[in-house]
Amino acid sequence: MPLPQGTKIGACDVTGHLGTGGMGEVYRARDTTLDRDVALKVLPDAFTADPDRRARFEREAKVLASLNHPNIAQIHGVEDAADSRALVLELVEGPTVADLVARGPVPLDDALPIARQIASALQAAHEAGVVHRDLKPANVKVREDGTVKVLDFGLAKALDAEAEPAPGADPSQPPTLTLSATRLGAIMGTPSYMSPEQASGAAVDIGADLWSFGVLLCEMLTGERLFEGETAPHVLARVLDRDIDLSKLPAATPGPVRRVLRRCLERDPRRRMRDAGEALSDLEDALAAPESGPSGGETAAPLRGRRPRIA
Repeated sequence: MPLPQGTKIGACDVTGHLGTGGMGEVYRARDTTLDRDVALKVLPDAFTADPDRRARFEREAKVLASLNHPNIAQIHGVEDAADSRALVLELVEGPTVADLVARGPVPLDDALPIARQIASALQAAHEAGVVHRDLKPANVKVREDGTVKVLDFGLAKALDAEAEPAPGADPSQPPTLTLSATRLGAIMGTPSYMSPEQASGAAVDIGADLWSFGVLLCEMLTGERLFEGETAPHVLARVLDRDIDLSKLPAATPGPVRRVLRRCLERDPRRRMRDAGEALSDLEDALAAPESGPSGGETAAPLRGRRPRIA
């Protein structure tokens, strides 16, 4: 049951309920010490009751707090009250990319600046040794001034208990899926946005985020989910084997953007784009010459269902 308005957690007073997800309840709150509005993510009881998970989370929170980038929503701190434990996060107003995609394809003039800012955030995080592992449209917000904020860095990595969707969670937003290391390896993320190596339970690195970025960018441009299925296993099977059809991209999609998509959506991680800086460079080229359209060698042929070679 959501916390009532006026509940106090540390220095924060809850002022409203923002949403429910697999990782807990999120509230709007007032930081009475610094006199500012914040987002308060109250963690599940199963997490707060385990000293080992709490210690690991605190270590991860310190790493995330070291990230200082205009396109990454900041973590302000951690608060305790009785049996509750919460993250104090930057409150970001505006729609998520999932909200934008729900309306249909995002116009190129809007999609490319959003994608460039996401790539910039990923580059900064990866350089700091942080892998998101749950990048998806619902974890990216766009403020009214056009500033993009990537949310929830590190939570999928830090929270490794087997997670079920919280009661009341929005079924239109797929939950973060986490399986323990004794079952198919450590499978963490949201099925539709998992990289093939994540879906296989193999170890992942920054390449997993680049795959998720490619899926997100493709969905922005087409307005359609790239991988769908009746159940999470059906979705994971399609992530592993389904041909990736780029023919639905807008005809005016610039060649550098098509190149980003083709290289990010390589199933074999050794053939995938090497880092977010490459994607950022291509996107900046596309923004500098948006009228260029598809370039020679950049076709819309489907990417075949080539399985990754996992060591």
